[in-house]
Amino acid sequence: MSAAPDLILAGGDVLLHEGGWRVIRTDVTVKGGRVAAVGQPGTGERPGTGDGERGKRAILVRDCGGCLIIPGLIQAHVHLCQTLFRGMADDLRLEEWLARRIWPLEAAHTEETVYWSAMLGAAELLLGGTTAVLDMETVRHTPSAFKALERIGIRAVAGKCLMDAHPEGAPLELAESTDAALAEAESLARRWHGAAGDRLRVCFAPRFVPSCSGPLLRAASELANLFGAQLHTHAAETIVERETVLRTTGMEEIAYLDSVGISGKRATLAHCVWVDPHEVARLARQGTNVAHCPSSNLKLGSGIAKVPELLEAGCRVALGADGAACNNRLDMFAEMRLAALIQKPRLGADALPAGKVLELATLGGARALGLEDEIGTIAVGRRADLVVMDLHGPHVTPDGADPVSHLVYAACSSDVRDVFVDGRPVVLGHELVTAPAEEIVREAGRSARELRRLARLA
Repeated sequence: MSAAPDLILAGGDVLLHEGGWRVIRTDVTVKGGRVAAVGQPGTGERPGTGDGERGKRAILVRDCGGCLIIPGLIQAHVHLCQTLFRGMADDLRLEEWLARRIWPLEAAHTEETVYWSAMLGAAELLLGGTTAVLDMETVRHTPSAFKALERIGIRAVAGKCLMDAHPEGAPLELAESTDAALAEAESLARRWHGAAGDRLRVCFAPRFVPSCSGPLLRAASELANLFGAQLHTHAAETIVERETVLRTTGMEEIAYLDSVGISGKRATLAHCVWVDPHEVARLARQGTNVAHCPSSNLKLGSGIAKVPELLEAGCRVALGADGAACNNRLDMFAEMRLAALIQKPRLGADALPAGKVLELATLGGARALGLEDEIGTIAVGRRADLVVMDLHGPHVTPDGADPVSHLVYAACSSDVRDVFVDGRPVVLGHELVTAPAEEIVREAGRSARELRRLARLA
């Protein structure tokens, strides 16, 4: 992609977070990939030009009149390697879902199919207003995913899946030695951590306790500290997982993860459906991030995470769609709406208000990615990950209502008009501009057919 142009988003309603959400009508000016000014209409500093023709910089001005400018949405748990599995693993509980579909399909992946899986997933995410993700890939071919992420322009913290144990039902092709798994993960970090102008970073991603030895988990934590990187794993997703960990380690899962260094602000635990109050308190004391995936937890029959209780205890909570194999969408608007709704029958209509849910999808995600000082809100000095919403459809009418309510309860991915990452346009006028969408759809379809054949699911 070319150097970031200077950018002005002119005359829109801008959603700011300053202790709470508020909207002002103003310009947003971007220089060098960061927000340079949030000023009154027409008064935002225009990007300057240097002396003479050689010093001039490109200026992109987008008329945002009648639109809402929001911070880019952030998903704290996705599996882009599973995007091609959409529709191939429905109506199964987690353990059967893994053994019968996901592990055979992941074992069948090639460099090419991983590439197009990541391209397809990232295209869906960007078109739906998600500008940053915490991504767990599969055991092999992770460089192909990074190449896709570099090309398409999304912000990503991604990692190779680490598995040195052999859980029941997993193909031998997914098993690696401890040393080999860690060596490849370290090599990925040396190549990709901080790549693409720091838009791409590496995380260390043990799959979950039943597939990982204690030495692997401890070493992953040490590598994360060495590189200043995030840790990303699953925890307490199902009661079967919880009981398995207790039986094999002699410890409850959250305590065990803490004992091997998978805890604290650098760690994100996906799901945490089956945690007791004392484990919630432990997560809060640690400052560990929890990635709530409501659609996935419902579709796999795993349960409902107690998000209001996590927040009340002081836990750091974010949102994620998980993967297209268990969702089957990567739509943050669907996740926000569902996250708010599923708590209400449990705890009352005010259990998880729209404003709090939007914080999970922005500020909470930024914390989970280790980027809380960089993204998650629109403010001077922050990276210019911005989304322009065209809220004129019948489903988001009338205007004049609470825009946060519209975003969480009514808006759809199709309402996303423009998307910018580091100030670079990646979606303009509802169209992906960093790669041809037709090519992505065509090649992803071909790759999915190849995967079904290789996994003998055709």
